[in-house]
Amino acid sequence: MKKTSTRLADGRELIYYDLRDDAVRDAVDRRPLEPTVTASEVRRDPLLGDSVAIASHRQGRTYHPPADECPLCPSEGERLSEIPDSSYDVVVFENRFPSLAGDSGRCEVVCFTSDHTSSFAGLGEEQARLVLDAWTDRTSELSHLPSVEQVFCFENRGAEIGVTLQHPHGQIYAYPFTTPRTALMLRSLAAHKDATGGENLFDAVLERELAGERVVLEGEHWVAFVPYAAHWPYEVHLYPKRRVPDLLALDEGARSEFPKVYLELLRRFDRIFGEGEPPTPYIAAWHQAPFGQLEEFEGVTRDDFALHLELFTVRRTSGKLKFLAGSESGMSVFINDVPPERAAERLRGVAS
Repeated sequence: MKKTSTRLADGRELIYYDLRDDAVRDAVDRRPLEPTVTASEVRRDPLLGDSVAIASHRQGRTYHPPADECPLCPSEGERLSEIPDSSYDVVVFENRFPSLAGDSGRCEVVCFTSDHTSSFAGLGEEQARLVLDAWTDRTSELSHLPSVEQVFCFENRGAEIGVTLQHPHGQIYAYPFTTPRTALMLRSLAAHKDATGGENLFDAVLERELAGERVVLEGEHWVAFVPYAAHWPYEVHLYPKRRVPDLLALDEGARSEFPKVYLELLRRFDRIFGEGEPPTPYIAAWHQAPFGQLEEFEGVTRDDFALHLELFTVRRTSGKLKFLAGSESGMSVFINDVPPERAAERLRGVAS
């Protein structure tokens, strides 16, 4: 992998990740852009104890442009985009309309491929590995920013999720705090460790799932399963079998096997609802240990946390979506219409 860092016309950082070591990336951003002005602010809810990002400048972000005006495609002739070069393998750049900025963190866009009509599931294994390497590199770099406590790599896919740009891409949020969902996991880790005399909760969960009926895919280094208490009708968690706290700690065996396992998992998601159905909308979310201090989670260290990816779709059956209505949105109590065992069976049955 070759990494080349440059700047866009408004000063934002852009990084090319290339498969070839001889790639030259010297194209200049020719757009007449003014410096990016953001108004991001993080406010803490005193009752719930969580944080909310206030980012009013995002109202003006690009919304469903036609394919020939996609800002994530390479620049071509006088059609200038966020990527100055006429081609690329993988690109990461600072979001022009970030939810988090400055002392409130950082937001980046990850373009998985220059092919506008493709998807992550359509990538080859070499390209998917390059994306993994880019996620890992950005996790490392962002973790060293003084304002960052947690790095979150994710992909939103599909208009049903709220995606406004159809080009295959994901995002990275670098938060200035430990996210509420991660804090819940850390509290559960601490309580289980205390109650069992030191047992790791992630290890216990993985051991139970490996022995059960909800495993969807299993390799030498990775296992994908529908969790016992899945929140969504079709939800799969992907874990490395060797517990590590973040992407940086994956060994070469896990890195090499990841593309094959993950691409097969995504392709099964696209086949869940049968031939002729539109691509399955989904969210794919990497959960990594925070880089900040963990004193409030007594007895827990970063090494107790288990890196994993959670993949789920908002589609519950053909042509129907799972909406977060009163119980889910008002009380955070999910109601799942599909038993996890049946979801796992369905996903195993759509193998190629």
